[in-house]
Amino acid sequence: MQFKTIIEPFRIKSVEPIRQTTRTERENALREAKYNLFLLKADDVLIDLLTDSGTGAMSSEQWAGIMRGDESYAGAKSFYRFETAVQDITNLKYIIPTHQGRAAERILFGAALKEGDIVPNNTHFDTTRANIEFRKATALDIPVEEAHHPELVLPFKGNIDLEKLEQVIVDNPGKVPMAMITVTNNSGGGQPVSMANIRAASEICRRHDVPLFLDACRFAENSWFIKIREEGYADKTPIEIAQEMFSYVDGATMSAKKDGMANIGGFLALNDTELAKNCKNMLILTEGFPTYGGLAGYDLEAIAIGLREALDENYLRYRIRSVSYLGDILTANGIPIMRPTGGHAIYIDAKQWLPHISQSEYPAWALSAALYLVGGVRSVEIGSVMFGLQPDGSEKPAAMELVRLAFPRRMYTQSHVDYLAEVLLHVNEIKDSIGGVRITEAPAFLRHFTAEFEPVNGQIVADE
Repeated sequence: MQFKTIIEPFRIKSVEPIRQTTRTERENALREAKYNLFLLKADDVLIDLLTDSGTGAMSSEQWAGIMRGDESYAGAKSFYRFETAVQDITNLKYIIPTHQGRAAERILFGAALKEGDIVPNNTHFDTTRANIEFRKATALDIPVEEAHHPELVLPFKGNIDLEKLEQVIVDNPGKVPMAMITVTNNSGGGQPVSMANIRAASEICRRHDVPLFLDACRFAENSWFIKIREEGYADKTPIEIAQEMFSYVDGATMSAKKDGMANIGGFLALNDTELAKNCKNMLILTEGFPTYGGLAGYDLEAIAIGLREALDENYLRYRIRSVSYLGDILTANGIPIMRPTGGHAIYIDAKQWLPHISQSEYPAWALSAALYLVGGVRSVEIGSVMFGLQPDGSEKPAAMELVRLAFPRRMYTQSHVDYLAEVLLHVNEIKDSIGGVRITEAPAFLRHFTAEFEPVNGQIVADE
């Protein structure tokens, strides 16, 4: 008998209380946070889906590993266990630990980029783009055309456009020091990238002597999608698929706060000896010695164990199905989302759901504020606030206005998801009462983290 219910493949061993708030309390909290959900106190949030980065629950094995942490400044045993775990999966030669993914990006781009360079990617995420632009280089997004159409149901909408990739390299000789592919494609709705696409991109890059890098934050989830969607991989294990993915690239950056199943940490992995030496020198300036890279020994232990746990088939089956379960409910009720659902998040198409709000009034930001106000749910905008500010200071509307509901790993249960569905269905009933927002203050880089807003009409949600 094959039962339909996919249960959480773990037992809960300790619990953390979450606080219920009233509508009035949330109104006050939102006002005090200047309508920026990043600036809310976590204690004022009921269901926190702001990010899946470093917010999940660690396993009993990881906590046991933490007790083994070797805090030696140089050459700690914990580093070598960490290095072995990363090399077993990636087969890349040089493993440089960092305190999180953006540190790996900063170090890599600091060593490899110069002003005027171009880095093509299926879609850069926010910190990747900011670190490239900080070097006065261009972060160029070249996803396949299908990625711009949330309603299309295709298996690998995260793919990079191979024709554009080659054209960019050919048209800009000496100005493309590397290309990247983000797996899964976070800014593109958490959509996976096929093995065929990675392989073909690798062939193009090697033909033109351009190194190819993976932004590998969610490599395990991407491996699972390849297993269940791509011909020829159904009988392969997730780790075998991951190993093949990494075989096509020259390096990788990773935030281990995602598919490393840890609360902090990341790494830069490389094959090029000279580049690795330069990156290690840069690491020492700001992160620490190359065998700890800004992490405690117990963090390295947690990541070494977490990388393997992320590739467990039972865990991956449960995680992907939990996300698609909510997606099925929303689709059945006419709420527009990026389809098919991704591995770590639901992406709501705010531009389609709230057509009465112009992009100049940031519909996805307004929707995320409304979700918090109505149900205490914290999400994140991936739209014109996050990506609309151009390097020259001008504004350009984003291609899509998405609200991401990112699921922390091994943290929320089925009843939390059912509550979330209720909140979204209620918002669907009052969607016409949601108003836009305007920016009142913002920094020059990564403005979504600290920008301040106000409702255009005085209220996020008009009186219901």
